[in-house]
Amino acid sequence: MDVRPALPEPVPLLVACALTIEELALRSGGRGRTPGQVVTVLRSGMGPRAAERAVLRGLGTSANREAAVIASGFCAGLAPGMHPGDLVVASETRDPRGTTACVGTEVLAKALTAALPGRTVHTGPLTGSDHVVRGHERAELRATGAIAVDMESAATLWSAVGAGERPVAAVRVVVDAPEHELVRIGTVRGGISAFRVLRAVLPAFFEWHRSLPLPRR
Repeated sequence: MDVRPALPEPVPLLVACALTIEELALRSGGRGRTPGQVVTVLRSGMGPRAAERAVLRGLGTSANREAAVIASGFCAGLAPGMHPGDLVVASETRDPRGTTACVGTEVLAKALTAALPGRTVHTGPLTGSDHVVRGHERAELRATGAIAVDMESAATLWSAVGAGERPVAAVRVVVDAPEHELVRIGTVRGGISAFRVLRAVLPAFFEWHRSLPLPRR
């Protein structure tokens, strides 16, 4: 009889977002998952403190204790030439506490390009803020080298890594940019475009998840 040791199972995947509309987009785009992939979409609420609390609570369950984490949702683009519906893959996230390096940035960028042909994918630092960024603040943040800003990604990844060593990443969809500043999401064409793009990102997340090395047991 051929008795072989059981292979370790891949770690679960936790996808964190802030808003109900983001959660709706992510939950409605779940095609591409392979058997055995355990995926949780977690809505944290808006702002860095809410994100930190929700992620720590989500990772505190036995099912997700070792989960890989992706922060996702919408963001504000900082670089000139960005448009609503563009994608941002973070090379790192930043907030006042420090910097969190992202894992598998190239894998994610390639998978998103394949999943969303015709959409521009930007790669670079993603910075955190505790409020909606407008006007001159965009230029100040851009001067730091950041290409986009949101309120939850940095707090999400910082908290996730602080709770235990794990792969982390952040993918955001630009909903407004320097030349395309929006006030209300979903009420203008740019917001609708960003929502449609967010609905299509999960297959790329699954590809990233499958690329992760198996955990040591």
